[in-house]
Amino acid sequence: MAPQFGDYQNEIYFEALFGVAPRFPMTFAGLAERARAALAPDVWSYVAGGAGDEHTQRANVAAFERWGLVPRMLVGAKERDLRVDLFGLELASPLFLAPVGVLGLCAPDGHGDLATARAAARTGVPMVASTLSVDPMERVAAEMGGTPGFFQLYTPTDRALAESLVHRAEAAGFKGIVVTLDTWVTGWRPRDLGSGSFPQLRGHCLANYTSDPVFRARLKDPDGDPRGAVMDWVSVFGNPLTWDDLPWLRSLTELPLILKGLCHPEDVRRAKDAGVDGIYCSNHGGRQANGGLPALESLAGAVAAADGLPVLFDSGVRSGADAVKALALGATAVGVGRPYVYGLALGGEEGVVHVLRSLLAEADLLMAVDGYRSLESLREPGALLRC
Repeated sequence: MAPQFGDYQNEIYFEALFGVAPRFPMTFAGLAERARAALAPDVWSYVAGGAGDEHTQRANVAAFERWGLVPRMLVGAKERDLRVDLFGLELASPLFLAPVGVLGLCAPDGHGDLATARAAARTGVPMVASTLSVDPMERVAAEMGGTPGFFQLYTPTDRALAESLVHRAEAAGFKGIVVTLDTWVTGWRPRDLGSGSFPQLRGHCLANYTSDPVFRARLKDPDGDPRGAVMDWVSVFGNPLTWDDLPWLRSLTELPLILKGLCHPEDVRRAKDAGVDGIYCSNHGGRQANGGLPALESLAGAVAAADGLPVLFDSGVRSGADAVKALALGATAVGVGRPYVYGLALGGEEGVVHVLRSLLAEADLLMAVDGYRSLESLREPGALLRC
């Protein structure tokens, strides 16, 4: 029997009978308000902020308001099945934890990557672990238990280093490599510029580099002045990949290769022809480029162009209802970003678990009330219409 995630609300109501109120907020706005107070101002700006005047970030969120699920009655949706098959992995739900490069700094104990991995283990929600982490990928993977994880690669200019990172991810047990394409250079982020906040330049979240034998071999004094490691990281981080690099990336691993940042149908078709295993439709949550279309508006076109390849999606997801709409537009799996980071800031592992269980409960109950028993039924013609 598939899990009935909506049961989480019953736990909350019954605990309230004994005077136990929820420890964490139940809404995104509530999470954000408390997280802002909990995080250092520069970390808050880095996580909450976007590119330019943040129009695209806001548009990502607003795009979900233009779609509505059409209720279907008398279908007996007493039980719902949210399970998905992703690259041969049977997952209990279609959610995943999107990669966040300053995750480690957001937990109360300063080890947010590990706390998030433990939350993934408890909920069965896969984690896409970022290259930019406080703890090495091997430690992160070890905390995931039986829940599969994926490794997000910021491809360095040093090909030997890229190979080393990918092979370490394989050895650590990650089930796929997610290559982020839109962050070889940092977008114009006024919030961060205003505070001079760039965590990696201060030596934060570079553990996957400083623990890597290829990277360490590049350094004149690998155990000495950390500023040398930071400057070498600056010199290798930004790789403006082209289609000519794709055969090399494909050759690095037999794990599923997923390209993150594809929104144009022609790019999706070209990636499929080049032998990638999955498409990740995203505009980086509005953090990298301002003035573009909301990612949700690109999703249906990306799904059609993928022609059967799995399509992951993130950008603007703030609720379980948002996740359902993205699934109805054809996403195979939906990534959550800022909501779980805010939960992490408030309560570490427990905060992330609460956010994930809340999103899944809302999605499950929405499907129950509106008469959709499966993800397939959400994708039937007429299930989702523009408002």
